[in-house]
Amino acid sequence: MNTSASIPATWCGEIPLYAVTLTLFAACITLLAQNGIYPDFAPILANGHLYLLTILGLGAVDTGVFLWRERPADPVAAVTARYTSRCAIKQALRGLPCLVILIVLIPFFSKMKAAIPLFNDYTWDAAFIAWDRAIFGGYDAWEIMQPVIGYPVITAFLAFLYQVWFLLLYPGCLFFAFARIDPLLKRQFFLTYVLSWSLIGGAMATWLASVGPCFVGPILGNPAFDEQMAYLNAANDQLPVMTLTVQQMLLDWFAADANGLGSGITAMPSMHVAIAFLFWLAVRRHSHRFGTAFAAFFAVTWLSSVHLAYHYAVDGLVSVLAVTVFWKVSGAVIGAWDSLLNQSAYPAARTKTVPAE
Repeated sequence: MNTSASIPATWCGEIPLYAVTLTLFAACITLLAQNGIYPDFAPILANGHLYLLTILGLGAVDTGVFLWRERPADPVAAVTARYTSRCAIKQALRGLPCLVILIVLIPFFSKMKAAIPLFNDYTWDAAFIAWDRAIFGGYDAWEIMQPVIGYPVITAFLAFLYQVWFLLLYPGCLFFAFARIDPLLKRQFFLTYVLSWSLIGGAMATWLASVGPCFVGPILGNPAFDEQMAYLNAANDQLPVMTLTVQQMLLDWFAADANGLGSGITAMPSMHVAIAFLFWLAVRRHSHRFGTAFAAFFAVTWLSSVHLAYHYAVDGLVSVLAVTVFWKVSGAVIGAWDSLLNQSAYPAARTKTVPAE
């Protein structure tokens, strides 16, 4: 496949992505229905609204840059031609199926995340605390970091960056859906993205059910991280630590048994780390310069997930290992599908042979 492939050819090349996505969605719907939970279109509409606002915002920025660079005599005609050209429409249609997947995926994940207590109890925190302490010589991971980054100004900045991560889900994913990039990279990214949310954020999070350092106290009655939370709240008295507000919101939703967009509590594995790592794997294939920046963002995200009490260090480690496997499997699946399509389009010529005498 190439970036100028026809729309049917593009969609045909993405059949493995559609098949895996539909299969996982069907499994999710079935599991939830068995527990009396059925699809709710309100979170999907809310997520679609967020993507629409993101598209409009990106369009406004692109239009401004275009007009500043080109300075056309008739700005309205120039902008109209830019976005209604045959090429632009074809590119939009090529990315449309991936946009639909993006709009539906996170609401499904949120509903599964909120339903974890229906399938498993939160019993893994003690094990993950022990694993962290085994790795860090008897200390919790945050205690090792604290002498270096345990200052309110650094904590507030890391909390801000932790929220910036959500831009990966909206402008970041829209780039991979609609930009003119290597089709193999696009398909490998989206297949890994779907597998990560479904299997890491869904199946593995249910199997390894845990609440994380910030919630072991209020939910499980474990005081192991009271000192860390006391520091974060003290830092928040000096500078806003944005993640504390989100953590309280998640706790309130948990108490209210809410299952809307963004709800649910789970620590292992870390989806923040998983998605940041996935973006680094993908972006470095597209641009070495931006790949370096995303490598730094991935490292900061992992560090922040521990410092801000969302995760144990091993949560990020498991995420990295799982995404690595899914990335390689996705590449192999897409490669095998392309080979199958090529064989179908160009069957090997059959030649008649005469046996040697």
